[in-house]
Amino acid sequence: MPGGAVFDVNVGYLTYSLVALAAYTLVSPLTKLATRDLSSDAVAAVTNGMLALVALAVALAAGDSITRTLTHPDRVYVLAAGVCLSVGIIAYYRALKLGPVSVVVPIFGLFLVTSAIIGILFLDEALTLRKGVGIALAVVAVLLVSGE
Repeated sequence: MPGGAVFDVNVGYLTYSLVALAAYTLVSPLTKLATRDLSSDAVAAVTNGMLALVALAVALAAGDSITRTLTHPDRVYVLAAGVCLSVGIIAYYRALKLGPVSVVVPIFGLFLVTSAIIGILFLDEALTLRKGVGIALAVVAVLLVSGE
């Protein structure tokens, strides 16, 4: 059952995307509330520690090999993603502690645009007119929403 077959209940990526959207929508406001009187680093450690434990349990239940992941030639990408995620989340939690959710979240959300651009430039993904317009509109939307 490698690859998450235990948890693939025939729902597809759109359902998972909507579940992720619903759950992640609450992360920023809850983090803002949690960091009113707590260290953003401690809050990040607890919340992401929870994520790490749940992800490990899901991977093990699915029969995925952590050892294979850590010894595979592509581990360099796994580890680089881990470094980037760590830096990004620590900075994001600190930004939420210091600034308004309505400004921090849209700026953080630009990772969708920058990730799409990286996919186009370096991962051989197609740049269509529609995708280009979407990227431009996303940037405009962030500028409009994050302005005070």
